[in-house]
Amino acid sequence: MRNTSDPIKEENLNVMYTQGGEKKVMKKILSVALSTAMAFSMFASVAFGDTAVSPQQQFDALKAKGIFEGFPNGTAGLDQEMTRGQFAKVITKLLGLKEVTGQLSYTDKNYNAKNWAVPYIEAVTAAGIMQGKDTTKKIFDFNGKVTIAEMATILTRALDLEVPAETNNNAPEWAKKDVQAAINAGLVDANANFTANASRQLLVGAAYAVDQAQSLKVTKYEVSEAGKVVTFTISDGQTVKVTLDKALEANKETEVKFTYKEKEFTEKVTYAVTTATKVESAAATNLKQVVVSFDGTVDHDSAETVSNYTISGVTIESATASADKKAVTLLLADNSNFVNQRQTTVTVNNVKNADGSKTISGSATFAPLDVTVPTVESVQALGTKALKIKFSEPVKQQGIISSNFRIDDKAIAATVQYTYPDTVILATELTEGAHTLRVSNVTDFSGLTIVPNTTEFTAKVDTAAPVVSTVTSKDLKQVTVTFDEPVKSVSGAYANVTSFTPATTVVSDNKVTLTFTNPLNASENNIRLNGVTDYSGNSANLDVKVTPSLDTVRPVVVDTKFAQENGNYTATLVFSKTLDRDSAQNSSNYVLRNAAGNIPSSSTAVNNSGNPIRQPALQSDGKTVVINFGPNLNSEVYALTIAGVKDSATIGNVLLPYTVSLSVAQASTASVTNAWKTTENGHNYVYVQFNRALATDGAGSAVNATKYLTTGTGAKQVVKTDNDIQLITANTVRLEATNLTDSEYLALTNITANYIADSTGAYLAAGAGYSTPVTLRASTEAVKVTGDINVTDKKTVVVKFDGPISNVVASNFEVQNATNDTVAIASNGSLSADQKTLTLTLDREIAADFTNLKLVRVGTGTVDAFGNVVNVPAGSTLTNKIAASLVSSNPVTVVQTAPTAFTVTVKFNKDIAISSDTALIKDLLTVVIGSEEATVNAATITETAGTPAAGNTPAVPATLTFDVTTDAAVSAADAIFSVSYAGGSTAVKAEDSNVSVAKFSEAGRITQP
Repeated sequence: MRNTSDPIKEENLNVMYTQGGEKKVMKKILSVALSTAMAFSMFASVAFGDTAVSPQQQFDALKAKGIFEGFPNGTAGLDQEMTRGQFAKVITKLLGLKEVTGQLSYTDKNYNAKNWAVPYIEAVTAAGIMQGKDTTKKIFDFNGKVTIAEMATILTRALDLEVPAETNNNAPEWAKKDVQAAINAGLVDANANFTANASRQLLVGAAYAVDQAQSLKVTKYEVSEAGKVVTFTISDGQTVKVTLDKALEANKETEVKFTYKEKEFTEKVTYAVTTATKVESAAATNLKQVVVSFDGTVDHDSAETVSNYTISGVTIESATASADKKAVTLLLADNSNFVNQRQTTVTVNNVKNADGSKTISGSATFAPLDVTVPTVESVQALGTKALKIKFSEPVKQQGIISSNFRIDDKAIAATVQYTYPDTVILATELTEGAHTLRVSNVTDFSGLTIVPNTTEFTAKVDTAAPVVSTVTSKDLKQVTVTFDEPVKSVSGAYANVTSFTPATTVVSDNKVTLTFTNPLNASENNIRLNGVTDYSGNSANLDVKVTPSLDTVRPVVVDTKFAQENGNYTATLVFSKTLDRDSAQNSSNYVLRNAAGNIPSSSTAVNNSGNPIRQPALQSDGKTVVINFGPNLNSEVYALTIAGVKDSATIGNVLLPYTVSLSVAQASTASVTNAWKTTENGHNYVYVQFNRALATDGAGSAVNATKYLTTGTGAKQVVKTDNDIQLITANTVRLEATNLTDSEYLALTNITANYIADSTGAYLAAGAGYSTPVTLRASTEAVKVTGDINVTDKKTVVVKFDGPISNVVASNFEVQNATNDTVAIASNGSLSADQKTLTLTLDREIAADFTNLKLVRVGTGTVDAFGNVVNVPAGSTLTNKIAASLVSSNPVTVVQTAPTAFTVTVKFNKDIAISSDTALIKDLLTVVIGSEEATVNAATITETAGTPAAGNTPAVPATLTFDVTTDAAVSAADAIFSVSYAGGSTAVKAEDSNVSVAKFSEAGRITQP
């Protein structure tokens, strides 16, 4: 324990500051700085901080800040000793304490209002930093000196150092333990003269260190490693490297916090990025175009690649980058339109940023809104024979006729050529000089009509033929030549040789696009254009060179939807690029597995390999594939793996294998799945359970009193106000029946839910927002067995319930016989992903013939989330779903009937049933005779029922029999056979079960008849 009566007890710096939260921090800085200054400046003879700063320079810096004043003769007096009054003043100035006047806490001689030191002594006293040497007599001793022992003790207490029991120093007895703590911490030299007074130089060094700690600031920062690291440069010349948990968002000011020399810094930094890192937004001010904005510049070529953008339900015709390369305008095809104010999403893939360091993928949601009438953007005379008019937005071709245009306020005779989406060329005779054009009755795609206006233009004779500006190519089959003026026609074109002509030649404004059936050379090609004619009749034959670029970007899945439509579960997959039709519609490129990773047994959804039975359909946009899995999927999350699908590029790029999750629960139509009544603590409640998480606000809110009506006593609301409804789980509401009398409550039979939406905003489907009446159960029947109780092997029973279970006690279930004797007890129970299927493992095997066995619930611990005990009706008999397996002895025999013909017999331990589609069974069987694979004869595949054992007669097994042939004769004497069955299909199953026969492989010797 410290001695609190020693002469320096007033120096206990551990006293909490009382004048503001910053003071506690400053005290800690002071403690550390003083300790460092002592350790380096005094005992190690090393200046604190920058060694180039001398004690005099330190003093001058502090004097300039008013912390030190110096002596009247102008000297610093560094070699002199400091007094307690001086110490109080320096601390007050250094820490920015408020000087205290009008108060005298001490009785020293000359301690009065005229004493220069009093405001500072009172300040450090009020702050709890100094108290006085004699607290009984209230003597501060402002002219007294401070020894090194006292300063070491102050440091120990300020830093709350651990005080040792043993000491080894020459300090005064009262200070030994605290001094030893300072020595152990490396703050003081053990051989120092602790009775000597501390000098002003020591005080200057310590004060300068504290001032520097307070004055530390960030002078600059640098962001590196893609926004993950920020390096700060501090005013003392040091750097601090801060690694962030999350990378900074580009071009967004963000606060970064760090600590340096016991000081906490909060700095605002901006990761300045000029090249794009993400899709920032999208906006559509008309119904034909959307502008996709990036947070920086993008690569021009990838930004203008149409296949890098996907908008569900529409076709994108072109992508045009802005001049600053920070935005791309997507133009829809002529047959596609946006819908005003309908929320729409554009998905971006494979667009590179300007320096190619990042490939951008992302999406942006927008709601098109066209409220602006079209205007004339520009008018250009094409010589003296035509006029080009460009509108401010896409306009409809319908209604664009010559009478809509007047030149010099006169009707004109003109041929009108409309170029989608916003350009009209009028072929008409003009005189040289200034003219005016008046336009009327032109309409945009939202039905807004131009306000008639007049635009000035000047016509000048054109005698020059079109000149090529640029030549671009696309995937070896398409070349676009851009000219310096609009082109009226092209008489012919070919590539390299006259016979290599394009399939189509399309002239659009100043662009000529050639599309070839066969690919161009991968190296340089010569493109010949004959008769390139402008609207003034100037014509030229032109040769241009082009080296085609090859499309090497793989398609990716950019969107997935899974919904129940007309009772069928349909997956809609949207790809980033147009697809090769054959690969997109090839069922083998899609494999469906259930939550356990197995191929579903439902033959109406997929075949034994997991491929959809119904052929996938590629939609007209070339990017969307729709797969119908039919109605028979269990309520679980399936995994659909897509592989082998390739795009429509000349050399098709193949999609990397990709797996999407398909949740049947989310796809199913929103509906009420269960409802029950229960009385709890004297209150009557109705629980209503849905198959989805529910909306809790807006028009579809599930916690609205008007949404629930009961029948049984007439249509009546269950509750009085919204306060009587509680959302118990995400998909279950509890209604306190405050609007019903007890007798009405007891008589309730049904409930309907009206205009309730799930959390995605989808309303109940039945009756345009109404649920069909749902029977109200008693709480004892809230969760009941549904369907058969299946035995899948002699120790496994599978039970399905119509609601989710939250807690399972396996021993609650027993298998009993017809006389209610216990045959087996469940020793373990596990739930499926949707918590509706309970698999019980029995403590012993049950007999092979369990026709009269039943499952009985003998305990009440297995309950749902609301405490309702699961209901297993009396007489719940067991259904045999055990798959047939091979007999244990000689399960497969092969009999040679001719040198190249054999009969195969496979024996099972119970009767089997085989599909009438024996060709399917054939595909699942593999037979190797000797060294060659035999051919299975599907027409001979038959099954024979077994005969149970009677008396001492052994049972006759059920058999699967078929014939096989080999190309070459086989010698049975030395040949070995193998028979394998791929399984995974209901083609061969146990006769009393829908469980298919498992895979098997057996080998043996051939038998001759």
